[in-house]
Amino acid sequence: MRRLLLERISQDDKQSLGRFFVLDKEDFSEWDCPTLELPWKRNLRNVSCIPVGKYRVIKHVSPTFGRCFWVKDVPDRAEVLIHAGNFYTNTRGCILPGLDLGDINADGKKDVKDSKKALSKLLALLPDEFELEIINGLHWDK
Repeated sequence: MRRLLLERISQDDKQSLGRFFVLDKEDFSEWDCPTLELPWKRNLRNVSCIPVGKYRVIKHVSPTFGRCFWVKDVPDRAEVLIHAGNFYTNTRGCILPGLDLGDINADGKKDVKDSKKALSKLLALLPDEFELEIINGLHWDK
């Protein structure tokens, strides 16, 4: 069964950048893409990314974001989603996938590009329910 790995690579005072890896049953990467989240701020709602760990994820239809994924059972959090968006201002604790990184809005921060296309690819590759593992990468700075 496929699963999803999120390796967080860097963060600053506004955002965290990482990479999703869609892994097959032997844990080989079938596809990967950049991610954008809020920075780590002790898991505080609406201002922080979620803690490292393993989570159950289901496909979901959000009234706001449409087809997306719901990351279940995040401690002290309600509805954490993986949904389309380009900027750190598009998330209040959710995870945004993209096909590339670039400063779309010229604010000096990297944004994820083509987020809707990346989300569509994830929806096509991943089953209705799967495991998401989040790790902090080598260059992660807390």
